[in-house]
Amino acid sequence: MSRAELDRRVLEWIGEGAAAPADDERFDRLARDLFAYQYAHNPPYRRLCELAGRGPEQVSHWSEIPAASTGAFKEARLATFPPEREVRAFRTSGSTTRRRGVSSLDTLDLYEASALASFRAFVCPDLERTRFAVLAPDATAAPDSSLSHLFEVAVREFGNPRSRFFVGAQDWNPNALIRDLEQTREPVAIIGTAFAFVHLVDRVEQRGVALRLPAGSRVMETGGFKGRSRELTRDELHGAISRRLGIGPERIVNQYGMCELASQYYEPTLRTGAPTRSKQAPPWLRTRVVDPETLEALPAGVSGMLVHYDLANTGSVLAVQTSDRGRLGPEGLEVLGRLEGAEARGCSIAADALLAGADPGA
Repeated sequence: MSRAELDRRVLEWIGEGAAAPADDERFDRLARDLFAYQYAHNPPYRRLCELAGRGPEQVSHWSEIPAASTGAFKEARLATFPPEREVRAFRTSGSTTRRRGVSSLDTLDLYEASALASFRAFVCPDLERTRFAVLAPDATAAPDSSLSHLFEVAVREFGNPRSRFFVGAQDWNPNALIRDLEQTREPVAIIGTAFAFVHLVDRVEQRGVALRLPAGSRVMETGGFKGRSRELTRDELHGAISRRLGIGPERIVNQYGMCELASQYYEPTLRTGAPTRSKQAPPWLRTRVVDPETLEALPAGVSGMLVHYDLANTGSVLAVQTSDRGRLGPEGLEVLGRLEGAEARGCSIAADALLAGADPGA
């Protein structure tokens, strides 16, 4: 089967929306077809599969497809196309090691389609356009950041003309953002990394104010709750956002994504009106929870290592093994942090390092 046909099938599914019902048979057929293509056209991945003793003939279900670890993205170019066809390379950010993982793309169509479908379903389920205040650099300032690219296309598709990025490549102006929020009379969606919100609420507290943003406002944060300067819990951050920005916990959405995937998980808070720790994925993204040592599947409710299967990853590898820990339950995926001994990584660490250097008098 050709890559064009695989892309067409995935895009057709994405076009049905991130809230469409799950279809196990459809996912299995498409995943095994995509695996066969990637096995044939991605030599480093094929070698990994050969070491695991599994090729397309040995795989009878998508859950048997060998996964490439996130570390493999630092060691080899995991792509099904030649380097000259690359249009964008997304790199991991905030790692405690110097080498960064790279996800190479020859088209942005699938990444953008998948990202926008989920963003619409979980961040903008009740509106067409709104005002965005973005606590991250735009894609021009951070061209290798998948998160910055996601935010830029989200603002393009769902933002109004008063939307603005408040973080540059090397600095930001938190007081300008606070003044802007103090004066707004329209709902605003504040989106950014968890530690960008830490720095924002810290600065609001330093100014001795407590904002009350207009009804309909919302927050989307991502990237984890551990930075270079300190660590805090999800409840501590969301409580500070509620107190200092006037946005209740039922209007705060946490997103879970990674550079190596084209698709993301979101808390369905804005769809249900109730805070939750469980995240939901679009039907073209699945996750297995496995024992970190044996790689055997664990029962529902038992925590283990997360392995993701993303059909929108047509140009690289659909199966990605993480160093993240979590569990699956009836309401979705609960992410519990990093496995013991795993390196810290994520955009919140990078954001913390950047934003900590902001001029307090700006």
